[in-house]
Amino acid sequence: MTRVQTPQASSQDKGATPGWVSFVGSGPGDPGLLTVRAVELIESAEVIVTEAPEHVALVRSVLGLAEGEDGPEIVDGGFGEDGQPLTHAARAKVVVRHGKKQRVVRLMTGDPFLYASGPEEAQACVKAGVGFEVVPGVSSVSAVPAYAGIPLTTKRHKEMAVVTCGDKVDWSAYADDRTLVLLSGVGSIGETAAALIEAGRSAETPVAMTRVGTTTEQQTLISTLANIAADARAARIAPPAITVIGEVVDLRQTLSWFETKPLFGWRTLVPRTKEQAGSLSRRLREYGAVPEEVPTISVEPPRNPLQMDKAVRGLVEGRYEWIAFTSVNAVKAVREKFEEYGLDARAFSGLKIAAVGDKTAEAIAAWGLRADLVPSGEQSAAGLLEEWPPYDDMLDPINRVFLPRADIATENLVAGLIDLGWECDDVTAYRTVRATPPPAPVRDAIKTGKFDAVVFTSSSTVRNLVGIAGKPHPSTIIAVIGPQTAKTAEEHGLRVDVLAPTPDVEVLVDALADFGAARRLAMLEAGEPVTRPSERTASGRRKARAK
Repeated sequence: MTRVQTPQASSQDKGATPGWVSFVGSGPGDPGLLTVRAVELIESAEVIVTEAPEHVALVRSVLGLAEGEDGPEIVDGGFGEDGQPLTHAARAKVVVRHGKKQRVVRLMTGDPFLYASGPEEAQACVKAGVGFEVVPGVSSVSAVPAYAGIPLTTKRHKEMAVVTCGDKVDWSAYADDRTLVLLSGVGSIGETAAALIEAGRSAETPVAMTRVGTTTEQQTLISTLANIAADARAARIAPPAITVIGEVVDLRQTLSWFETKPLFGWRTLVPRTKEQAGSLSRRLREYGAVPEEVPTISVEPPRNPLQMDKAVRGLVEGRYEWIAFTSVNAVKAVREKFEEYGLDARAFSGLKIAAVGDKTAEAIAAWGLRADLVPSGEQSAAGLLEEWPPYDDMLDPINRVFLPRADIATENLVAGLIDLGWECDDVTAYRTVRATPPPAPVRDAIKTGKFDAVVFTSSSTVRNLVGIAGKPHPSTIIAVIGPQTAKTAEEHGLRVDVLAPTPDVEVLVDALADFGAARRLAMLEAGEPVTRPSERTASGRRKARAK
């Protein structure tokens, strides 16, 4: 696992190369706002000195590190060994000490040279003779208002001013109609608003206050100078927040794009194998959801590998006319067996390849192969059988099919192939076993309705989730990938709300987003506040069903 050290506990490798410090801005919160240069430096860093607790997860995500996998040394730049916050001077010493002999990324929230301690730490590097560079980050000054749908300048409003509210400010200097962007202004907003009104600004001047901007926890309060203090207290707005004052705030009514995403803020359970959850979670994030991956299935090698070994040897020796892959895991299992034997894709020469669907075909293509048969209709074993050619002893020199599958696969495909005149070597290529239960807080969230939606991608994920964590609460939206998964969910007492029109994880997420958009529109048309499913009672759950 990644080593997280406090500065006092860190040490240096005497054999390390001469060091360098890169002051890298991580942006306002959304990991997608990291610059290309920032990613390059994180990938090559020996030491990363963080500023915020969430930086550890950000680094591991950028590097694609699995749980327990080693990465660069991570040093907590916020707190010392005693748990007390580090001063600017103490933090600068930490950066310099590592920077003398190692490649250091000093990861800083926002921009290193804007409202940050970057200049002081860079000066310490200069004094110590340590080379450095600065990689600007997307600033919260512009990014947070943009994510709130508020442009800072328009054709009518061409001037803006950024004001840090930490020290005493002469607000009479801002009595004109410039757009104001306030930093650290939450606690003093009452006094600020009163001073601006006294200076000559209209009490009805629009004000927007956005907290934790660019993240899926973003919340924007719209008010006026006269009412912002009371409204902020009522809404319990707390730092970090960016405040925008001026007529540009009114444009949010038509330009709000982030908080209006169909699944914005939805805490969504992804019960899948850990290896396969990535693309689904990325798609959910695009719609504003907060995916939480809970492994329910562990993919393991077969208990007896001899059958698989024999089949692979038969493939190399030309024993088969066809190989049929019914999952991405089957492709992975055969590929790993090939690598174990020192074989490559050339061993498939003269062999016809079938794939159950597009995703499986993509996994085959990534191996440098092309599937000869992919169902044009339903992407399932049944769809594959509909288009599978019958055995013809005049056209087919060999009548045998290699079928590497999971240990729990149904027999329908085998029976169908036999009916078509083929002989089938049905081989267990991998086993699917139930994963260990998730932590108690996750199990509690599942049962009590703290998740807004759960996305089931197979019947086994339904059975295993219920087995290791219990049934999702009735208020939770249930989305499934196909009819068989829907049937299994209903057999376990779950009401299916969303059924993907085709068995594809991205199509499934799109269908859930359509459901969320329709639900949001219905609330707006009814004059109701837009809430998430977890914020409503089970009796208030809508009857809609996405097709």
